[in-house]
Amino acid sequence: MNIHTLAFIQNLRAPEIILIFLVVLLLFGAKRLPDLFKSFGKSIKEFKKATSDIEEDIRTAMDDEDAPKPAPRADNKQVETTPPPSQAPKSNDT
Repeated sequence: MNIHTLAFIQNLRAPEIILIFLVVLLLFGAKRLPDLFKSFGKSIKEFKKATSDIEEDIRTAMDDEDAPKPAPRADNKQVETTPPPSQAPKSNDT
């Protein structure tokens, strides 16, 4: 099982987690604890959303730079051409 941990909590095991939970319980009380964790979860969700939005903006900006720019279009002036003279058969009346 590969667990990615942060540098400052890499040696955190079950007894340490229980101790931290008990200290938080003593500081905030049992009634405020669910609200505390709910607000913590919301803030984590907002942080992840903000980082994904920033990453998406960066990706679209990089894609826009990599995309080839269209060549400038020339004026669409229509040039009138004269039709070729008709090739009517010549009569020999002489």
